[in-house]
Amino acid sequence: MRMASIAFLLGVWWLQQQPVLPRLDIPFVIACGACLALLTHGAFVRPSTTRMGIARWGLISVAMLAVSGAGYLYAAARAELRLADALQHTLEGRDLEMTGVVADLPQAVGEGEGVRFVFEVEEADAGVPNRVLLSWYRPRDEDSALPHVAPGERWRFVVRLKRPHGSAVPGGFDYEAWLLERNLRATGYVRKPIEALRIDADAGGFMHGVHRLRADIRAAIVAALPDAPHAGILIALAVGDQDAISPAHWEVFRRTGVSHLVAISGMHISLVGLMIGGLCSVVWRRVPWLVLRVPVRKAAATAALIAGVAYALLAGLGIPVQRALIMLLVAVASLLLGRESAPSRVLALALLCVVLIDPWAVLSPGFWLSFGAVAVILLLAGGRARPRSGWRTAIRIQLAITLATIPALLALFNAFSLVSPVANAIAIPLVSFVITPLTLGALLWPSPVLLLPAHTVSAWMLHVLEWLADSRLALWQQAQPPGWMIVAGCVAALVLLLPAATPGRSAALAVMAALLSWQAPRPDWGQFRAVVLDVGQGLSVHVQTASRDMVYDTGPAYGASDAGTRVVAPYLGALGVSRLDRLVLSHDDADHVGGTQSVLDAVSVVHILAGDEASTLRELAQWRGEACTAGRTWEWDGVGFDVLWPAAGMLPARRNNEHSCVLRIHGAGGSVLLVGDVEQLAEHALVATHGDALASSAIVVAHHGSRSSSTDAFVDAVMPEVAVFSVGYLNRFGHPHPSVWTRWTEAGARSYRTDSQGSITLEVDADGVTATARRESHPRYWHGR
Repeated sequence: MRMASIAFLLGVWWLQQQPVLPRLDIPFVIACGACLALLTHGAFVRPSTTRMGIARWGLISVAMLAVSGAGYLYAAARAELRLADALQHTLEGRDLEMTGVVADLPQAVGEGEGVRFVFEVEEADAGVPNRVLLSWYRPRDEDSALPHVAPGERWRFVVRLKRPHGSAVPGGFDYEAWLLERNLRATGYVRKPIEALRIDADAGGFMHGVHRLRADIRAAIVAALPDAPHAGILIALAVGDQDAISPAHWEVFRRTGVSHLVAISGMHISLVGLMIGGLCSVVWRRVPWLVLRVPVRKAAATAALIAGVAYALLAGLGIPVQRALIMLLVAVASLLLGRESAPSRVLALALLCVVLIDPWAVLSPGFWLSFGAVAVILLLAGGRARPRSGWRTAIRIQLAITLATIPALLALFNAFSLVSPVANAIAIPLVSFVITPLTLGALLWPSPVLLLPAHTVSAWMLHVLEWLADSRLALWQQAQPPGWMIVAGCVAALVLLLPAATPGRSAALAVMAALLSWQAPRPDWGQFRAVVLDVGQGLSVHVQTASRDMVYDTGPAYGASDAGTRVVAPYLGALGVSRLDRLVLSHDDADHVGGTQSVLDAVSVVHILAGDEASTLRELAQWRGEACTAGRTWEWDGVGFDVLWPAAGMLPARRNNEHSCVLRIHGAGGSVLLVGDVEQLAEHALVATHGDALASSAIVVAHHGSRSSSTDAFVDAVMPEVAVFSVGYLNRFGHPHPSVWTRWTEAGARSYRTDSQGSITLEVDADGVTATARRESHPRYWHGR
């Protein structure tokens, strides 16, 4: 069972790495299934003689390959079925009328900007998927109330939809995979709020009723704790609404490694099960006729299962909660059926069940961390060490989990908390035995009597965690190591967890040291790399030389968030960049500077160069920049940087686009021209002033490909090999304009666009410029579907 579960898991994981889905012919699938059944049966039948040992292990190996193949085919079939429910391309960006039911707990968007919710479609045009994610925003030009929707309500909306689409950035979050796992096959927004019609206040249905109950509990907690700064933690523990926790608190939890304590998972489900099961056991033992009919252990296990299911429903049955519940179901079923076996077998069966129900679970960090942590606990509880007291065992387990998860955390987040053992030693008892019980007790009696103590303890806990998080040594961050090094690190961590006499511990320490000292490769002297990040309708470019880093613009704001938080900072973290030698802000447009404060908060910045010293730039908390003016030059590692525009003393233009900071970067093998949003006036001046000196190997096209830029004279002066358009998917401006795209293409440039090809990497070395698109170098079968 253990080997088969791991083999099946590997097959499912391998499918999720594929650029396209395999073709599934029915005869081929049947043949593979028959082969799997025969090989698996033969592999696990114990041979009658020891001389067949080699043959048996060979047969087992073949069987495991067949099991992996079965996992691969199973995941492919599930993916094909899910992707078939897709939004037709012809319906994107059109006004569509649809009727359906609010199917989940609505979430606030920003600070009173609107709400976001899952919508189960009942009536719509052909080609609209069954489940979509909708946003309903408050009208900006009206003093109107925040839109209100409740779970289980049936509505008729006019909406605009688009197919799943997210930023494709190295080290970034794969939003399209997240939507696929949750079976959300389109996203959109309510187009005509005034025409929105609530048809039915209660459409019926069990889960709709559950979500309505969750909404009522959330409202009751908010009413009982008005303006309480940490009420979001209690709401998250009660109904699984993680969006109730502020971004500042999430950052504290991330830096201290305690995020798992406030995200309902296996620990919380098990805790509730143990509490109710233990209470049932105490009561059951005192009633003889109950004991005679049902053994105490089975009664307690049943009560624990019922409590776990109830809590999971209350938490909304999200993907992480489903995994935790499946693990509990497997453990309790094993006990009730009298088939108790080694805990590792139960864990393997739970893993198999999770992957069967949710083949996309392998894309979730929580999947690997939760099963990995349980496996470490089982390894340490295997009787290898001498008995120790409770608190010593707890410390040993926490340290072991911290060590074992280092490779996974580096692979998933490029960081791990150095204060995690201390933070967890403080937070786990408080959350497990004080905050969570009080919060769950308040579900039956949602009053300040229980909620106030829970909130007070949460405040104490946050105070200590914030003190730990403020330390400069709280978080270890580095570049994301390659896959082979992650695997080696996992093996090394396993060796270090084995008994002290285990050979190879010195080698394991060396492997862990190599893992922690890994640095991403950088360009050689005289060469540089420019990455045009996929930030949507905006611009952000990372330029890297042999030892220096620069960011040109920080992308747009996304309502309550921005490109600095979502794209630029995670990307820099994946490269291990914690310091920018220079931040260049081309001009004061929100789509170019919207993420600036977030970048300043995420990394240290030595110097800021701004093309337009407008109020928003001067008001930055860490403002210490200088005006970007023509004539400024500098050199890093054999790579030259020349500011070509704006000219000193130029008169104010009608639009600040004309004041954009134009920067030409040149090395031994080529050059890249960054021009911000300059328009025709600035382009004519640049051609008149610099002429042939504008010629560059690559250009990030001005103003996202607008018709107001890219004049014929300017295109002829630059004559690049590569032209990159930084544009948003289905942007309302229609960028890039077809005539502009054609103009650069006819000039001989290979044109790229970030909305369809993701981030574009420009490598400028001795051989010239090489352009690589992220969606083409790292394709996945769900991209664009």
